[in-house]
Amino acid sequence: MEEGVSGLKLQVSSVQKPPPPVVGHGNMKLELETRERKPLSPFVRAGSLYLVFVGLLFCVAGGAFALLMWRSFDRASGQRAWAEIQCAILESRVDQRKIGSDVETEYSFAVTYGYSYDGKVFTSERYSLQGAPWSSSKERSQRRVDKFPGGATRSCYVNPEDPSSAVLKLDSKAPGYSLWFPLIFIVGGIGMMIGAVRSDLKMRRSAQQES
Repeated sequence: MEEGVSGLKLQVSSVQKPPPPVVGHGNMKLELETRERKPLSPFVRAGSLYLVFVGLLFCVAGGAFALLMWRSFDRASGQRAWAEIQCAILESRVDQRKIGSDVETEYSFAVTYGYSYDGKVFTSERYSLQGAPWSSSKERSQRRVDKFPGGATRSCYVNPEDPSSAVLKLDSKAPGYSLWFPLIFIVGGIGMMIGAVRSDLKMRRSAQQES
């Protein structure tokens, strides 16, 4: 009887327990696959849209400045075809104005001259198409008065298509030689927009590959 009990104990002790389940890479992969896919961060998209907006503003501002400078250059170039004739300075003086009590007095050159073109007599008060500038320097305006004194004869330029339009000084073509400056803003704005779009597309592709 004792031998039977001891044999039963040996059989029970010899039975091995199954090993505990081991969490391996397969379970981790399954867990990763079951996770929800995260959408692209809204901050990234908002940042890209902001850069595109700023780049667009740069392009618009640069284009506006380029257009204004080109118009000035084109107008000055057209003046080179105006007829140069002699005119009589009827009056020249220094005008002054004071916009406010806290603003310095400003001065400008004022002139009236007469000329004859195609048998017709005209008078003009234009120093240039842009007009005589206002500044706080009285001496600058006085130098123009000394250059065009009343009673003197000076050269003026008449528009042959509109003889009533004349100037004493031709506009400068300098704006045309500075067109490269606003183009920097346009190129910079385009580069900013392209960079923002490429960065956004790159992050979208990375998010799709990870999912």
